[in-house]
Amino acid sequence: MPKLKTHKGTKARVKITGRGKVTAMRSGKRHLNYKKSGKRIRQGRTDLLVAESEAVRIKRLLPYE
Repeated sequence: MPKLKTHKGTKARVKITGRGKVTAMRSGKRHLNYKKSGKRIRQGRTDLLVAESEAVRIKRLLPYE
């Protein structure tokens, strides 16, 4: 059976933890930040745990990660 290719766009956006959970950066921080509160911007720094149903699809795109 041939090797599977890693989906590079997914690899750049998500990370798989040691226990197999999928984390991603939160959205909504790139621009128009002047109208957002400091609390909202600070909370955007933390990684988001991806839902398990989405994580299954993401792991299929990253076969060797």
